[in-house]
Amino acid sequence: MSSNRPYLLRAIYDWISDNNLTPYVLVDAGFAGVRVPPQVVKNGQVVLNLAMRAVANLDLGNEWISFQARFSGVSQTIQIPVQAVLALYAQENGQGMMFPADEEGGDMPPPSAPEPDDTSPKPAADEGGDKPKRGAPHLRVVK
Repeated sequence: MSSNRPYLLRAIYDWISDNNLTPYVLVDAGFAGVRVPPQVVKNGQVVLNLAMRAVANLDLGNEWISFQARFSGVSQTIQIPVQAVLALYAQENGQGMMFPADEEGGDMPPPSAPEPDDTSPKPAADEGGDKPKRGAPHLRVVK
């Protein structure tokens, strides 16, 4: 049988989004094929915001999760093999699901990279990556 991980990821993502919460994904950045900006990797892992307001062209496929997101104001294409996902949870309350870490290069080879999308990236309103914990509001003057 095929892995149930991509189906569970889509279901948990929909559940979190339907409850107006922010879906965050925890990824093993050392897994073969993970393509994320190196500056967002901490301790070999990365946390990314998957909310529709934070990403463009989100594709939760059976082998890959791909999307565009802005990091330091620069739009980048992110590619994550589904097997590299360690958890998907709501940022506000931590509800979600953890997944067992898969051995890299186990019985199955890493999936081949998805084909590049010909559409131009749409701007993302929010940056992915680690976000500070919610506390006192922080405002800054933009001129």
